[in-house]
Amino acid sequence: MTESKPAAPGRIAPAGLMFLAITSVGWGFNWPVTKYLLSELPPLTLRGATGVIGAALLAGLALARSDSLRVERHLWPRLMMAALLNVTGWMVLMGLALLWLPASEAALIAYTMPVWASLIAWPVLGERPTWLRTVALVMAFAGLATIMGGNGISAATEKLPGILMALTGAMGFALGTVLAKRLPLPLPPIPAAAWQIGLGCFPIVILGLAFETTHIEKVTALGWWLLVYSTVIQFCIAYVSWFAALARLPASVAAIGTMAVPVIGVVASAIALGEPLGLIQIVALVFTLGGVVLATRS
Repeated sequence: MTESKPAAPGRIAPAGLMFLAITSVGWGFNWPVTKYLLSELPPLTLRGATGVIGAALLAGLALARSDSLRVERHLWPRLMMAALLNVTGWMVLMGLALLWLPASEAALIAYTMPVWASLIAWPVLGERPTWLRTVALVMAFAGLATIMGGNGISAATEKLPGILMALTGAMGFALGTVLAKRLPLPLPPIPAAAWQIGLGCFPIVILGLAFETTHIEKVTALGWWLLVYSTVIQFCIAYVSWFAALARLPASVAAIGTMAVPVIGVVASAIALGEPLGLIQIVALVFTLGGVVLATRS
């Protein structure tokens, strides 16, 4: 079967920007949510269980909307690849990175993803970077580097495993983002999200059950509410919005837009968890969001 060629770059679709904003807010708030939940649940169990439940909810919603969950045989390798890169690798590597790194540092390293996506999109999709998009990338990355420098990231030996895992997860997600444009899944957004999240998180649950000890009885009332957020908002709404944004935006623009996520996470963590929010964080916010605005106009 002949693959369809990527569409030529055109005007930025407003609906794509709306879905990208929903994704960024949903994922941004999930960083302090996850940071809190990791004090009550182990990382693999937390990531895997919320994902599987979220996928089941999405599948139920798809059936209620009369969307077919059927996947043609020739699409299964493509679906498994997307689930592995966009869900399994990201969830496992970022969850484990948090064992060696503070949540803020892990989030900032994770969102070097747009750098890798822009580099991969050039040879794979032919998305030659424009001057505005290049400036946007530099501004957004400068914003993240500002926070990184302010938090004093050190390449100490004890942090190297976490740094390598976070970088690997970022590169894998970037590759998944680009391949989603090169080899799109011809499925409705909700079934596509349900399959990818379910297939991606199921092995994480198995790993969690095999290697982690979970004490459900120690989860607080706040913890249960945050689990609802992580399941419904982060997995269901944000992931569906992400796939919808990818269908409407150039891969590099979508990737750069997600750089608002760690900034939202920093601000939300300052409000909810009392983490620092000073001049360094404000400068980073200006640089990063400025880069996002330029990216959407390029």
